[in-house]
Amino acid sequence: MSDLNDPRVLFAAERTLLAWNRTSLSLMAFGFVIERFSLFIEISGRVEMKLFQRHIAFFIGLTFILLASFIACYSILQHQRFLETIRSVEIPKGYNLKAGMAVNGVLGFLGIALSLYLFYGYM
Repeated sequence: MSDLNDPRVLFAAERTLLAWNRTSLSLMAFGFVIERFSLFIEISGRVEMKLFQRHIAFFIGLTFILLASFIACYSILQHQRFLETIRSVEIPKGYNLKAGMAVNGVLGFLGIALSLYLFYGYM
């Protein structure tokens, strides 16, 4: 439990949550680029290398997207655990504690939806 009675502690935790959000979004974008690169490999290149490289690029890209979704969801749990340790004095009146967690939740859900879309498109 925090004894500082300072709202800056809460705001530091919010910044950390949003930093995890940026990290998740970056990993998701990187995974999408890798996965889409497999289409480029399919269009160009030698026949004997295309199939193998396309599979590798697809699964590595999908892994990055799923990792990003996991990070987005796990950061919500971490932030909730932190919020349980602070006192009401440290929370400014009228401050919405759920907004950052909602953004990360939506990002995690969209990452899973993107993974399913890419997976079914791959089959």
